[in-house]
Amino acid sequence: MTIRRAERTHARTSPSRNAGGVRQSGHQSGTGPFYLPIVGVVAALVLMGTLMVLSASTVLSLTTYGSAWHFFVRQTVWTILGVAAFWYASKFDYHRLTRLVQPLMLATCVLLGLVLLPSVGIEAGGARRWLGVDLWRFQPSELAKLALLLFIADLLDRRADEIDDKQRVLYPILIALGVVGALIVFEPDFDSTVLIALVAGSLMIVGGIRFRHLMPLAIAGSALAAYLAISEPYRRARVMTLFDPPTDLANKGYQISQSLIALGSGGISGAGLGAGKSKWLFLPNAHTDFIFSVVGEELGFIGTLLVLTLFVALAFLGVRTALNAPDRFGMLLATGLTVWVSAQAAINIGGVIGILPVSGITLPLISFGGSSLVFTLAAMGILANVARQTRR
Repeated sequence: MTIRRAERTHARTSPSRNAGGVRQSGHQSGTGPFYLPIVGVVAALVLMGTLMVLSASTVLSLTTYGSAWHFFVRQTVWTILGVAAFWYASKFDYHRLTRLVQPLMLATCVLLGLVLLPSVGIEAGGARRWLGVDLWRFQPSELAKLALLLFIADLLDRRADEIDDKQRVLYPILIALGVVGALIVFEPDFDSTVLIALVAGSLMIVGGIRFRHLMPLAIAGSALAAYLAISEPYRRARVMTLFDPPTDLANKGYQISQSLIALGSGGISGAGLGAGKSKWLFLPNAHTDFIFSVVGEELGFIGTLLVLTLFVALAFLGVRTALNAPDRFGMLLATGLTVWVSAQAAINIGGVIGILPVSGITLPLISFGGSSLVFTLAAMGILANVARQTRR
């Protein structure tokens, strides 16, 4: 995207504000050319995800809960809630989201703080990331992705004329990112912190913050990420396993080795839906973080290519929506939402196929997960809302 050209285009179509300062869209009727394609791609990903969760979770569900349908039923309930969130977000004029920026940021910080309390937050797998009751859990870091994105997009839009004033633009963004990122790291959830940093960085670049201001931040951020990646033994093990997974097949290299075995055994067309062997407790987290491996085993190269094609198509439609958004705020929203889903998919798939360290984040719209699915669908609904108001 050529930033200056995009900003000039958005300046010409910039919405007016009412007496309360809320932006008013200049294009409310009809649907833009990218709206229905976005709806179609998202629907295809959700449908594939529902089928793959059913296939990948049956054995674990049966051995743990006595019913092969346990995880599928939960995923179906969350999918219904997510589809409702998508529909509402796609109809709710995105300009009105500016009213929610401060309440969402406040709620995010409070919830991220609560989850760290031993008597409140739910701990699983050595991390305290969830709030909720029993199996119905909510992950505040998923809300944080959306809240921080809205905060940065709104700030960059409202203070577009002050973009070179670091105290008015850059410093508030860094403070918000630092607070939210630190709270998530303490859970610990390093992977989500990296993701929100990537989204924030993309918004600052597209928003027009000077390269000379961003370069030192990129260097410092990379150094901090490298330190955090090796500061904890389990993170350091993930990084080292990346270079030679077969050295410790019974321990640190087990999961990635099983993932590659599943992917390789699928061939061109796969073993068939439901016929995979990795889900028989050979591959840990088969229905969550490593569901792409099950796709490769059961649907083969054709299935994995279909998943990749759908994510590439969603990224392309997101970029086109950003370039044709009716105003600067819509452009920033579409950019951040597109980077969010695309980067999360790339990080997950990169870990599954062994070219990135194994991460703890899900494959968006496909993996099993309640709050992740609902908030991702809500985010895609906002993207579809921007697409509805684009011009050809």
